[in-house]
Amino acid sequence: MTEPMFLKPVFQEKIWGGNRLNTVYGYDIPSDHTGECWAISAHKHGPATVINGPYKGMTLDEVWNKHREAFGNAEGDVFPLLTKILDAKKDLSVQVHPDDAYAEEHEHELGKTECWYVLAADEGAQMYYGHHANSREELAEMIENHEWDKLLRKVPVKPGDFLYVPSGTIHAIGAGIMVLETQQSSDTTYRLYDFDRVDATTGKKRELHIKQSIDVTNVPHVDPKIDRKEYKVGDAEVTRFVSTDFFAVYRWVLKGGSATFKREEAPYTLVSVLDGKGKLTVDGKDYEIEKGVHFVLPFDVKEWTVSGNVMIIASEPGQKA
Repeated sequence: MTEPMFLKPVFQEKIWGGNRLNTVYGYDIPSDHTGECWAISAHKHGPATVINGPYKGMTLDEVWNKHREAFGNAEGDVFPLLTKILDAKKDLSVQVHPDDAYAEEHEHELGKTECWYVLAADEGAQMYYGHHANSREELAEMIENHEWDKLLRKVPVKPGDFLYVPSGTIHAIGAGIMVLETQQSSDTTYRLYDFDRVDATTGKKRELHIKQSIDVTNVPHVDPKIDRKEYKVGDAEVTRFVSTDFFAVYRWVLKGGSATFKREEAPYTLVSVLDGKGKLTVDGKDYEIEKGVHFVLPFDVKEWTVSGNVMIIASEPGQKA
């Protein structure tokens, strides 16, 4: 299959969501509290649908299960990655995700290491990222005493920032921030604190997962070291933000001109156009691409050219995936 698989996203309404997935990206969203666009997803809670080519009408998980050759016969029961755009009109809950071993034992799915590329951030916007406890006992005590201001670490962010969030990291996207999130394909979240909010639909506070959160949190918090690299491919400015066992994440920026990329080790590539418009050329065929478009370059696409004025986030499965 020497052509890209363009995808129709799935949208998730959230207590903290807004309407910028419509006003910024032009998506037809279900309401003005839509928090998540599951853009490249094979997860059972929201699989994206292929809209072109031989797999048109199939969901990405169906392609993974029935046509593994499209992904270089990669191993694994599930497609390992999930790309989202999140619009946080309000703070998300403070949460922490398990690693693969804990998630497999307790949730029967993958763990959840993720990362964020900041698309928009209001003046003064902050992420919750890490904590100040020195031991698991101190962590449990601060949680029990609701010492959230003392416990939680806050980090100011601006558009273009990148944060890597390994499993075990206490975190939350703050109000006024939009991100492109690349993550393991998991929907397991342990909610540690939810600002005592009441869900308007149920009239109740949302469930917390205190024991699990304490179990899986990395103590003490240490900022992960990431091997960021910047280089050029043709006319494109390329930044590799991170390369781990789970995924590698890149930004491609073109301000005119073109760039030809060649497949190297990864069997497939996930691509999200986050600004501008341009052209993708694969096997002599041109595809118009613009802000808000998402696609997968399958195994048989060994080379592709991007031209125009675009900003793209691309990702590939890591060696562990």
